[in-house]
Amino acid sequence: MNQCTAVALLPPPDHVVRLAAPGHLPEAGYVLCELGDDHEEDHASLLWDDDANREGIWVRWNGAGARLAGLAWCPAIDARSEDACGLFAGHPSAHDWDVLDPTLEAVAAVVDGWPPDTAAPRPDPLDGA
Repeated sequence: MNQCTAVALLPPPDHVVRLAAPGHLPEAGYVLCELGDDHEEDHASLLWDDDANREGIWVRWNGAGARLAGLAWCPAIDARSEDACGLFAGHPSAHDWDVLDPTLEAVAAVVDGWPPDTAAPRPDPLDGA
């Protein structure tokens, strides 16, 4: 399953702006949804690990706004690799090992073909191929 393509531009929190040095205000930043593209609930992106509380700090957003949430980790383990799911407990959609970032997949396809077959015709980069 492909990763959701939702993107949000989030302003820095007010308390961070108040702590900033004069003339050096923090900038807004983009977050990308990390869930599978078939989810129907809020979008979600991990901001940082909170090791002290054994959870992740996630930003959840929808058309009405965004909020930060400390969420426990999904307890699922991939039987093939023994890796833990990197999403939050109770997440909608598939576990992270079944969610493919289409951009990374496209890059991997190009890298897998490197070095290029020098006998093959070269595509014109201007025609979008």
